Amino acid sequence: MTKKSIVNESEQIQLAIQMIKLGARLQLLESQTTLSRERLIKLYKELKGVSPPKGMLPFSTDWFLTWQPNIHSSIFYNIYKFMITYTETSGIQAIIRAYSLYREQVLTENSDPDAEPVLSLTRAWTLVRFVESKMLTMKACSCCGGEFVINKYDLNQNYVCNLCHVPSRAGKTKKAKELTYKLVSIAA
Repeated sequence: MTKKSIVNESEQIQLAIQMIKLGARLQLLESQTTLSRERLIKLYKELKGVSPPKGMLPFSTDWFLTWQPNIHSSIFYNIYKFMITYTETSGIQAIIRAYSLYREQVLTENSDPDAEPVLSLTRAWTLVRFVESKMLTMKACSCCGGEFVINKYDLNQNYVCNLCHVPSRAGKTKKAKELTYKLVSIAA
C-alpha cells in the first residue's frame, strides 16, 4: 500500500485550480493530475459554479490550419518553444506559462472583459501533443519569416502564412478586422 502525501495532493490541487482558471476541460485535468474524476468535478463546480462541459476533446489537426486559429496557434506555439528552450520549465507547467503569456498578448485592456481567446488551454495542450507526435510542425513563412503551424505532410516548399496572404473571406466583421490589426502588430 502506498502512502498518500499531503504535500503532493496539495500540489495536484493547485495545478488543477490553475488549469481550471485557464479554462481546461475535465479530460485535460484527468490526464495531467493524479486527482480522481470525482474530486476534479467537485473542484471544477466549486471554482466555476457549473459542471464541467461534456464532450470529446479536439482530435483533428484541421482546426489548427484554418485562418484565425492558425495565427493564434502559431503565436502560442512560438511562446511555448521559447519557454522550453530558454527556461527550465517543461511539461504542463510550460504549457500553462506559455498559455498565460499568449492570453496576455491577445486579450489587451481594450478587449471585451468577457472575451475568450481563440485558442483554449485544451486546444493549446492538444497542439503540443500534435507537434510532438509529428502530425503538425512549424515552418517559416517565405514572405515575413515568421514561424507558423503547418501540416507535416502538406506540400509547403514556398509556404506563405495567413497574415501575408489573408484569405478573401477572412476578417469581414469589424471585430475580426480589429483582431487582425492587433495580431499583425504583435507579430511585427
